Amino acid sequence: MSVTAICGSRNRNGKTAAALQQFLGGCRSAGAEATEYYLPEQAIERCRQCDPDGWGDCRDKGACIIDDDFDAIVQSIRSAQGVVFATPVYWGDLSESIRAFTDRLRRICAYAGNADTIEGKPAVGICVAGGSGGGWLTCCVSLEKTVTQTGFILQDIFALNKRNLPYKNKALAAAGTWLVSHA
Repeated sequence: MSVTAICGSRNRNGKTAAALQQFLGGCRSAGAEATEYYLPEQAIERCRQCDPDGWGDCRDKGACIIDDDFDAIVQSIRSAQGVVFATPVYWGDLSESIRAFTDRLRRICAYAGNADTIEGKPAVGICVAGGSGGGWLTCCVSLEKTVTQTGFILQDIFALNKRNLPYKNKALAAAGTWLVSHA
């Protein structure tokens, strides 16, 4: 089995990356291969809303006209058996990098021809609040809405902060193992 990990954090040594690694450790211990994408390190533009109606080739052809790293990541998602989305909580919402990526992803998924490549694919969400530790609930709601609108089946979503991260590490690893055995 293969899992594609989409991370909206710039800090590979931060709390979001650590939570993601706990989850992927569970996946790997169950025999899965994982491909990781840290979106701030990728060239991902925001949606251009190409035509006057705010759509374009995304709706008509299921593809985006922007030539950046987006398409390669989407191909990884399409070939994977499971996907995990991890984001730091910024102002009670998704990070800007994961928002830009998922905004474009949901647009290409509006094309009916893409239904067989993403529709029904299992996904897990991880939202990690730093600083005050607040805002995790609204971030989880935003991620749930985005992931389900694109056709994924959200298996679980984890709300983490600096206070609960130590005891949720075991749950993240267990969820990774479970995803591999049930996807």
